[in-house]
Amino acid sequence: MRTMTRGAAVALAAAALASGLPAQAQSFPITPAQRATAQQVAQAGVPVAELAPDAPERYVVQRGDTLWALSGLYLRRPWRWPELWGLNLEQVRNPHLIYPGQTLYLERVDGMARLRGTAPGATEPETVRISPRTRSESLSSSAIPALRPQFIEPFLDEPLVVEAPTLASAPRLVGTFGDHVMVARGDRAYALGPATQPLELGPGLPRDFRVFRDAVPLKDPATGEILGYEAQYVGRARLLKGQSVQTSLEKGQELSEIVPASLDITASKEEMRAGDRLLPEPPRQLTSYSPRAPQVPLENARVVSIHGSAVALAAQNQIVSLNKGARDGIEVGHVLAILTEGERVVDATDGQRTRIKLPDERNGLLMVFRTFDRVSYGLILQIRTGVKVGDRLVSPQ
Repeated sequence: MRTMTRGAAVALAAAALASGLPAQAQSFPITPAQRATAQQVAQAGVPVAELAPDAPERYVVQRGDTLWALSGLYLRRPWRWPELWGLNLEQVRNPHLIYPGQTLYLERVDGMARLRGTAPGATEPETVRISPRTRSESLSSSAIPALRPQFIEPFLDEPLVVEAPTLASAPRLVGTFGDHVMVARGDRAYALGPATQPLELGPGLPRDFRVFRDAVPLKDPATGEILGYEAQYVGRARLLKGQSVQTSLEKGQELSEIVPASLDITASKEEMRAGDRLLPEPPRQLTSYSPRAPQVPLENARVVSIHGSAVALAAQNQIVSLNKGARDGIEVGHVLAILTEGERVVDATDGQRTRIKLPDERNGLLMVFRTFDRVSYGLILQIRTGVKVGDRLVSPQ
């Protein structure tokens, strides 16, 4: 039987959220900086006026809940979620996650509100008891996610933003077994690396690769600058035998021929073909997303593209790319407000028919879930009308 105090479990998430770091990806124990940040947040809380009208005094976390849904349950502005958490730091051991079955208590003191894992006046934290099962599972696997996983998990493996030389110099597929034009899962394919870095087997060298094609330039809608190239993910391959040079005698002359590396296609989103590029499979990362407003000013942040085939307008739960990334201070979990640019119209009321620009209007919210150096990707959480390329993004504050 696994036992965890409610206070420790709620504090688990609090320090992760307060620190602004991915919860499931953190190391144990928490750092002094995380603890200091959590303590500062715990002492502050949010003004009672920031609470949602129907914020519950007591709530039991349910399976299927998400961190974003809980944020909206309690707050008018869900991105202020880290500030709402209150915690008893004496109960904190490894503060990281929130679990179904935990009870959250809303506390109002001196005009400020905080969320705790112990009932008002309780001297001892309650416990969450997880009954024995016939199969084992880690506690982290049962923690509630920040977003609906089905919306973003496939995307985490697929698009890749690279500089042009990166993909151009990557190993490429050059042929298939049986002279097939296209290959898919279960097929054999052959590949060559550049002369300076042939595709070989060896200690410390990658064996598993992702396969990409058609790197599309991502252009800043405001400046036209190319921010990077989004490569299309088509599948995965595993290296079986490295490339080599084979020497033979022909008509008395010694000939050297390059023999491509052999790979098995282990997964395919689309059929692969000669010319597709291979990049090493990165280590799998478990990531949780803490909703919060960015602390850095955003200048000229805009939607660059909409993920999907021939989609002109993005709706709720769709993915868009942004022209700001890690170098601009954008982090996983940042919540941004989407603005729709006001139209330019003719004022027919003044007799002069003056052209005027209507105000930009807030259209919705998105949360960043993946970042690159100059580009990031966000999931649209709330929306009134469709989002288009060029729409502005600002801090939701």
